[in-house]
Amino acid sequence: MLIGEVAKRSGVSARMLRHYESLGLVRPSGRTGSGYREYSAEDIRRIFHIESLRSLGLSLREIGRALDDPGFTPSALVGDLVRQTRDRIAAETELLTRLGRIRAADPVGWEDVLQIVALLQALGSKSADARQRAVLSSGDEVPVEALVEAALGETEPNVAGALRWALARSEDGGVPALLAEALTSPVAAVRERAVQVLVELPGDEAAARLRDALANPDAVVRGYAALALGTRGVTAAAPALVDMIVEGRNDTDAADALSVLATDTATADQIANRLVDRLADDTTRAPARGRLTQALADIPGPTASRALVELSRDEDRAVALTATYLLRLRDAR
Repeated sequence: MLIGEVAKRSGVSARMLRHYESLGLVRPSGRTGSGYREYSAEDIRRIFHIESLRSLGLSLREIGRALDDPGFTPSALVGDLVRQTRDRIAAETELLTRLGRIRAADPVGWEDVLQIVALLQALGSKSADARQRAVLSSGDEVPVEALVEAALGETEPNVAGALRWALARSEDGGVPALLAEALTSPVAAVRERAVQVLVELPGDEAAARLRDALANPDAVVRGYAALALGTRGVTAAAPALVDMIVEGRNDTDAADALSVLATDTATADQIANRLVDRLADDTTRAPARGRLTQALADIPGPTASRALVELSRDEDRAVALTATYLLRLRDAR
């Protein structure tokens, strides 16, 4: 088969076939009487092999080794190709994300584009001071998606605080949803940073996301949400706050939040009953019973008072002494 026919059937141009020949990748098996290249079926099969390997990203030199070296093993080379491809995809994804953020900022001219690019680069700086300055000077130029991503990855407290401040003053209604999505991250630190930002956001949407977070499987996330909602008077936070007292996680803050919730007799009695139920639970250990007893101190109403009277006669001497002391304080008020 002559070179023109091979090019037509294989899809490889005659020029490329001559290039393969110059590199020694494929050599026509014969020549016609007129001196034209003549390719055998084996030659054509080798051409298809070359094209197949090129489709995997191999260089022509690597293809030559793969086809001609009997001892060549593809595993290492394929592994390198996998890593190179992943790196390329990551770089392209990062570029696509950056372009999307620039488009979201709706720049009106190239000066705006350059300013946004500079701010985005500063947000990714290795210098904490540079990152903080970028946040404080960003205004509305940087899309909130970039600020959220920076907040979720920030480990330096001052920069993290600046990012939370910037997001709290943002008027973009999509911020709570972005943070709620981050609450499902497999990385615990990301979930914690997300809820830390969420608790500082104003508005009903943020409050609704915090309510949802009360059911989050991560105890840290539930704790932040419960404390924020409790101090805002949301009674739905009470069960999580009692759990925090039992578990000894920010129990003092949790008890304070419960006292904020106990603004009327009915709510106060509900909270007191919840605390008493956990005290009576056989699985509640001594330290937790002590914390639950102390939490009753700032819960007004008759239910809490009766519970403290009962606890003053508790078999656990530490609980009994704590309840007795708290009763004296209540009587002195």
